Amino acid sequence: MEKKPLKPAEITDVTINTSVDKVNGSFIKLLILSILAGAFIAFAAEGSNMAAFNLFAEPTTFGLGKVLAGVVFGTGLMLVILAGGELFTGNTLILAAVCDRKVKVSKMLRNWTIVYIGNLFGALLIAYMMVHSGLFTSGAGMLGAVTLKIAVYKVNLSFVQALFLGVMCNWLVCLAVWMSYGAVSMVGKMFSIFFPIWLFITSGFEHSVANMYYIPVGIMVKSNSTFVELSGLSQETLDSLTWSSFFIDNLIPVTIGNIIGGGLLVGMAYWLAYKKA
Repeated sequence: MEKKPLKPAEITDVTINTSVDKVNGSFIKLLILSILAGAFIAFAAEGSNMAAFNLFAEPTTFGLGKVLAGVVFGTGLMLVILAGGELFTGNTLILAAVCDRKVKVSKMLRNWTIVYIGNLFGALLIAYMMVHSGLFTSGAGMLGAVTLKIAVYKVNLSFVQALFLGVMCNWLVCLAVWMSYGAVSMVGKMFSIFFPIWLFITSGFEHSVANMYYIPVGIMVKSNSTFVELSGLSQETLDSLTWSSFFIDNLIPVTIGNIIGGGLLVGMAYWLAYKKA
């Protein structure tokens, strides 16, 4: 008998059961899978920038650039879900299992901590290799310049802006994960992931793990005078791009927003609708 896609109530059960498995993973397993996931998302980030940097550089084609970047970026979450990985943003769904009393808060926090750190390591690894690959000279150095401008933009968001952009981002990301749990075939899972991720990137929302690549790689290329000159950024603006601004001005509010968007507006919302109501 041909398997049918799961109904939303059934996806809720799968999400809860999957969360139980996730929190019971060993430290080494979670660390390895989270490093891989961080690398997968970083690959998606650098690839989407490579595809669209020339469109980003012009105001009249910026939106088209976001559309093209979104087409490429979905590959990152596909690799996480289909090849195997532990991604912090997707793991905010564990909150559904906490609400269902299948997972203790302490175990959820353990998972989040290990996975978050592992995601950071994986993203930094790709950022480091990209900087030393020489690829940022692509487009006569414009890829490096646009990479720098993206990083500067992100650290100069206000707390409220970064928070809400993080909420909307992970609302869509976790819906992609949620629907992939309900799909039966490999192709079905890929399409479930593709469209919400395309929408989030096109919209310009903020993803904490993606930013673990976008901002550090900008910090790393800031020392290149060619990229700086092509970016047209002032020294004062460049000075705002630091490791402290990465963590304090972007990563903290975006992470909080991601938890709200994925954990509350997807995981807890569907738990309330299908398990509590």
